[in-house]
Amino acid sequence: MPPTDASADTGPVPAQPDSAAPRAATAGPRNSAFGHFTVEDDDPDSEDTLELCLPAEFVALRAGATTGLLGRPATWGPVVTPVGSFQLMPVRLDQDLSLVHRWMNDPAVAEFWELAGPRNRTEEHLRAQLHGDGRSVPCLGVLDGTPMSYWEIYRADLDPLARHYPVRPHDTGIHLLVGDAADRGRGLGSVLLRAVADLILDRRPACARVVAEPDLRNTPSIAAFLSAGFRFAAEADLPDKRAALMIRDRVLRDVL
Repeated sequence: MPPTDASADTGPVPAQPDSAAPRAATAGPRNSAFGHFTVEDDDPDSEDTLELCLPAEFVALRAGATTGLLGRPATWGPVVTPVGSFQLMPVRLDQDLSLVHRWMNDPAVAEFWELAGPRNRTEEHLRAQLHGDGRSVPCLGVLDGTPMSYWEIYRADLDPLARHYPVRPHDTGIHLLVGDAADRGRGLGSVLLRAVADLILDRRPACARVVAEPDLRNTPSIAAFLSAGFRFAAEADLPDKRAALMIRDRVLRDVL
C-alpha cells in the first residue's frame, strides 16, 4: 500500500497466504483474508468437509471487473473547486506511463512512495491495478485540462490496511501525489483532497468514511488532510511504515 503524499500542499516533503502441509481434521472457525469460515467435522475418522460461508464482499471481489467495486470513477465527472475545474481520469498505460514514471522519480515523491527507478517498475505498479480485481483504481488528477496529480482510489475494507484498524464496510481510501514541484506549496493538496473526498461520498452512497494512511513522518501531508476535513484517528503500524490514520466521516462532512 503506497503511502499517501499530500505534502505537496505545503512543501516539498511530499499477501500471499503461506503454503502449508495438509493438517489433521479440526473443528471450529478458521481465518481467511475475508473473514472466518467453519470446518464441519462430525466424524473424526472421516475426511475433512469444509462448509464455506463466504462474505458477500468476497463474491463481489471476484466479480470486480464486471460490477465495479468503486462505482467507476471514470464516470464521476468534473467538479468545480476554488482552484479550477477538476476531474479524476483513470490512467491509460499507453499514454500516461511516462508522466507517472517521471513523477515517481522526483526525490520528494520517491521518499514516501518508494517507486523510483526504471520505467518498468512504474509500469508493473500500474498494471497490477489496471488488470487486477477492481479494488483499486489509479487515476490522473486533471486540473483545468492539465494532468497534475496521481491518485489511487481503493476499497480500504478489501485492502490489507483493513487488518490494522476497525474497518467498516465500503470504507474507501485515497493515495495522492502532486506531480510537479511548481504545483506544491500552493494549497492545492488540501483543496483537491476535499474535492475528491466529496466526490467519493457523493458517488458512493454506501461509503460512510473516506480514509488515508500517510506516513507519520510526513507532517505536511497530515496537515493537508486535516485542512481538507479529515480527522486524525490513530497511529497504525503497517508493514512498510508507521502511519497516521486519517478519516473523513460522512456525518461530519458539513462540520469539518
